[in-house]
Amino acid sequence: MQSIPLDLQLSAALNTDEFDGLLIDQPYDYTSIFISKILPDESNPRFFPSVIISDLHAYQLVSRKLSKGQLVALYDAKDKVAIGKSCLVNCFTQGTQEWKKANRSIESILDLARNIAVSEIIQVPTIYPEYNGTYKVLTGHRRFFAMVYANGINGAAYFKVYNEKPLLPKTKQFQENASREDLPQYGKLQAFLDAMQEVETLSTSRIRLGKKQLTVRETANMLGVSMGAYDNYNVLVRYPAVIDAYNNGNTLPFLKMKNIVLTTEANYKKKKGLALLSNVHKRAINAEIKSLLQGDKPAKDAGVKPYKIGAIKSPQVLKQLLTANVTQLDTGVDWESLDWESASDVNQALSQVLGYLESQAE
Repeated sequence: MQSIPLDLQLSAALNTDEFDGLLIDQPYDYTSIFISKILPDESNPRFFPSVIISDLHAYQLVSRKLSKGQLVALYDAKDKVAIGKSCLVNCFTQGTQEWKKANRSIESILDLARNIAVSEIIQVPTIYPEYNGTYKVLTGHRRFFAMVYANGINGAAYFKVYNEKPLLPKTKQFQENASREDLPQYGKLQAFLDAMQEVETLSTSRIRLGKKQLTVRETANMLGVSMGAYDNYNVLVRYPAVIDAYNNGNTLPFLKMKNIVLTTEANYKKKKGLALLSNVHKRAINAEIKSLLQGDKPAKDAGVKPYKIGAIKSPQVLKQLLTANVTQLDTGVDWESLDWESASDVNQALSQVLGYLESQAE
């Protein structure tokens, strides 16, 4: 079934309810559901390339009646993680960055699965119904994968089940995960970007209906974070180098990373004498942040090259230089194309001007 665009759904909802109700008034229940009926959300930042295998194939793999190569062929599992009862198989090319990231995810899932084996999950995954009788995971992907590992797909487990798909699912995902300390930074930043797209669409829909756009405080409240945390997120997603660094395994605390971003920006503005940053400047800052996070030594600052007028021996030349509009004189300098940011080009132009004035004073 073709999905209705989010802006149209929001416009319809805003015609009947205030926007607060879009996230608050969403009924749910706690229900036991067969795991085989539940599918992960591949668009969720917490998802990683994976394939869920049957309990039979999981048993055959564990008992060495099925090889890893056969499993990859059966499930098209190359560059994915195969997940089944009592088995987690990393099918990425060994030694690659993706293989290493998948191993980190596998370790976290195994830890959760061990906890599930001895105690109940305190915060169960949240799901919502699809049109074909299946359910989609909204939050708790790692917990869901741990359930598959611990129970297999033929088992059943309790889930928090929404009556229908939340109108702002990415915002709901961010709300329920933002306060958790155990989540990787990359997933939090990507979830923030996804949620902000929804919130900005909501704000635009409100304007179309003659309502006020969301304020910064209202946006932070919708995301379920403080104003300080909201500012932190906005700074951290400003440059792709930060998100890439976290995606590649960087574990710097958010506040330390924010300090790196703000310090790099401030130093760049000071060096260039800027008050505002253009896209070109932001690309340059992004490159500096990337280099810094990769451990590259910053290039030595050669300092600002000085402008040199040269020795002036004639008072008439000095008077002309200080009182006349030299750009209107026939000095041979192309003032229109002169690069004023280049000290060497400006110094050459000054030399030509002085040469011209001296020749006129003779």
